[in-house]
Amino acid sequence: MGDLITMDDLTNEEILQVLDNARSLLPVAKGDVYLPLLQGKVLGNLFFENSTRTRMSFETAMKRLGGEVLNLSSIGSSVAKGETLYDTMQMVDGYADIAVIRHPNQGAAQYSADAVEIPILNGGDGAGNHPTQTMLDLFTIREAHGSLEGLNVMMVGDLRYGRTTHSLSHALVRFGAKITLVSPESLRMPDEIVSDLISHGGEINETEEMSLSIDSADVIYMTRIQKERFPDEDEYIKVAGIYKLTEDNLSGAKAGMIVMHPLPRVNELDASVDSTKHARYFQQAFNGVPTRMALLCRSLGVKIPKKVNK
Repeated sequence: MGDLITMDDLTNEEILQVLDNARSLLPVAKGDVYLPLLQGKVLGNLFFENSTRTRMSFETAMKRLGGEVLNLSSIGSSVAKGETLYDTMQMVDGYADIAVIRHPNQGAAQYSADAVEIPILNGGDGAGNHPTQTMLDLFTIREAHGSLEGLNVMMVGDLRYGRTTHSLSHALVRFGAKITLVSPESLRMPDEIVSDLISHGGEINETEEMSLSIDSADVIYMTRIQKERFPDEDEYIKVAGIYKLTEDNLSGAKAGMIVMHPLPRVNELDASVDSTKHARYFQQAFNGVPTRMALLCRSLGVKIPKKVNK
């Protein structure tokens, strides 16, 4: 129970249990059933970095379960006056029962968890980890394919700074996935992560060519080139727009292949893909609600019924 800072905080059995619970909570996430499991509980939503889907899905998840939400951002709070993260967390410890934090500095989530008594969920720390995104990604994949075992997964784009791919690759390797990493040389997955994946038995292929791997993929995970993480704008310009997935690229794809994207997209995922049977990225975004519901209940020690009746 408690904190979720990296995927190492969950065993494979715990991952599958959370995914099962998320499936049970789908009617609640859709608003078809009201199940106030977290009534009287307060979530602190602490976002020191911009967010749409993570912040809103956590808020939706908490409110659909009858809880309340306190929103804090670095804009309009005492953080703008120079308050330290430690002092901010001490305040939150007294105001909320659980908190999610997104922060530009890698390690900030663990630092926050060490500073307080309440459970902390990592909503993304710099180029580090994003475990709740990984859990909704795994939920999306499992719902589409029925299992997480032994899939061929392509990850495309910014694999250097993209924390979603860092967390997801670790989790998929634990379930026997074969992973193809597609990126320009300057945005390759960090060597230490690739080494770690291989040491855990992962079958990893690195390439700069996207089209060759599409037809054998079960999942194509597109990511945007993240301008805000580049120290040098000239370096960003060199790689911006280097990959673009269109409907035409998918002509030879497996019937059950799914295209995912953590969003927001810029120009790496053409709108022509939206109407194909492969597109899952908007469903993926919704899946943040039932998955984060399950994670909130887990961290707070609240039992979820196996079947939620309408």
